Amino acid sequence: MSFFFYPRSVAVFGSFKRGAIAYEILRNIVEGEFTGKILPINPKGGTVEVNGKTFRIKPKLNEPVDVAIIAIPAKIVPALIDEIGPLIKGAVVISAGFSEVGNVELERELVEKAKKHGIRIIGPNCAGIFGVHGKFFGSFEVRVKPGGLALISQSGAFGGAALAMGNDEGIGFSAFVSYGNAADLNESDFLEYFADDENTKAIALYIEGVKDGRRFMKALRYAASKKPVIVLKAGKSASGAKAAASHTGSLAGSYEIYRAAFKQAGAIEVDEMEELFDAAKAFEMYPKAGKRVAVITNSGGPGVLATDKLEKLGLEMAKLNEETVQKLRSFLPPQCSVRNPIDLIADADYERYKRTIETVCRDENVDSLLVICVPPIFIPSEEIARAVIEAECDKPLIVNFMAGELVREGVKLLEEKGIKNFPTPERAAKALKWLSLR
Repeated sequence: MSFFFYPRSVAVFGSFKRGAIAYEILRNIVEGEFTGKILPINPKGGTVEVNGKTFRIKPKLNEPVDVAIIAIPAKIVPALIDEIGPLIKGAVVISAGFSEVGNVELERELVEKAKKHGIRIIGPNCAGIFGVHGKFFGSFEVRVKPGGLALISQSGAFGGAALAMGNDEGIGFSAFVSYGNAADLNESDFLEYFADDENTKAIALYIEGVKDGRRFMKALRYAASKKPVIVLKAGKSASGAKAAASHTGSLAGSYEIYRAAFKQAGAIEVDEMEELFDAAKAFEMYPKAGKRVAVITNSGGPGVLATDKLEKLGLEMAKLNEETVQKLRSFLPPQCSVRNPIDLIADADYERYKRTIETVCRDENVDSLLVICVPPIFIPSEEIARAVIEAECDKPLIVNFMAGELVREGVKLLEEKGIKNFPTPERAAKALKWLSLR
């Protein structure tokens, strides 16, 4: 399926009036600096200007392309697939109006036409796809920066919101696919594909339901054996399951069955969008972490909150060995606590943080570190950020800089070096929990 995410040519079918879906997709492809051939197609012909470039709109497709993106009325999609089938490898059908509104026969016809020509279909009723490392933004959703997370979403709107939120959270993406009704390619196909995609470090999956449970289990197990798979399941309640069925025509089924399946396959299930991204951020930095955690903080309250959450999540507060304790006592002020959690007190500066991180990191009883910073107004957060960046430590280190404007510059500096910030102690603790599950 690499032609979908690393295409060399694309044809976009639909209206190219400003604000129309086909126009917005074309604009995204052009502004995303796609280097391959781009062909806008509409029977009326004419021209369209996007980002200072003028494209001639072809009345029909008359040359081979890797991918067709189709945003035309549902009733004429099967006929178009039959017409262009010999010229394309795959089609992304954005158009809605198929099985999700009861038009099962029309969707069946779409799949039959695709099979006749040996092409694959994503959709219909979807928001499109991104191949971020191929600079291919074949969707009307917000563009994202390159990174390691592949996002597979049954819901287009959820996918769009997730991409926007990912941008705010500083997450880099390898790909995005909204697959809608899954008439042909489905979540199992994408799990298997991204499991082997070299640009993907972790896979995030939003599902409402699956049609082939056995196939899904096989694909999920395969993907989770290769890299972290983070799953957010919607339709857990009876009412939610009904809503899922009417949304994408999917079979939601019993949540308990899904939950057991996720666990058995080795996938990591989260309950909220926020958790999905926190897990993704953690896995973008580290493949895994042990359960014994050392907490380093300059504020007692957040240190206690982190400790409570870590223990509630089944992680352990690392018992520092006596050598580590004595070394900490040798350079920390006497009012600092040198037992885990280690409280550096409010005036902790660059040197205090850096030396503490390095000392604790060398302790054989410590698997990972949670570093908390609530800077006083007289110590810039960038100073502590530099201490985290420059400390010599080869163990997973999760950071909680809080809060807001006070730490903005420090968080920016951390993110420039690939260190993600978790804005609360509890979210930082959860990040370590997910890493410990690998």
